[in-house]
Order: sequence, then C-alpha cells, then structure tokens
Amino acid sequence: MSHADPGKPASDMSLYFVQKLIYQLNRDPAVRQRRDTDFEGLLAQYALTAEELGALREPDIGLLYVMGVNGQLLMHYAALCGFEWTQYIEAMKDGERKYGPVRGGLYSRADGRS
Repeated sequence: MSHADPGKPASDMSLYFVQKLIYQLNRDPAVRQRRDTDFEGLLAQYALTAEELGALREPDIGLLYVMGVNGQLLMHYAALCGFEWTQYIEAMKDGERKYGPVRGGLYSRADGRS
C-alpha cells in the first residue's frame, strides 16, 4: 500500500511522507517491529526520494533536520536509533554545517519571503 497523496505538491508530499513514517515509528509498536525485521519493505510503502531513503537508512539525523522534519518527531526517531540527547542536538548542528540551512517545514528560514 503506497501512502501517496496526489493533491499535494511533490516536495511537500515527500516531506509529509518522511514525517508520517517517523510519526508511525514513534507511536506504533508494530511499525517499529517491522523496522527491525523488514525496514526495506516498510520504506517501500512510502513515496520517498533517494536522499530521504538514505537519510532514514543511515540514519542521518542532521540531513533529516535540514530536509525539514519536525524536531518533535525527529528527537524521538533519533532516540529510537540510539542517539542520546546531546548527540541529537549535535547531529542537527552538523547537518546545517554539512548540508546548509533547513530547506523546508517549520524550521526553514523565511529569508527573502514577504
């Protein structure tokens, strides 16, 4: 079953699916178990870009942050992946140093926008 929404623009839709997957991983024990037993099958259920798939597989918390994943979702995903709080904070800072400013979502900068 693909979680695609044809009514959303591609960039918004993609971030939406990353966040939806992370939300479900954070909240649903069956989804977490599937992550442990068939992560590739779980990922295949979502319309994700190659960059997003790589960031989720790694896990690259900094890249997920720069992509615009909500911090409330991301902090729980980071913990699920074994990150301590200070590692999580540093990973987000490293993400901005490595990949640049946050691209979308709640934490993107409004530079140049009216």
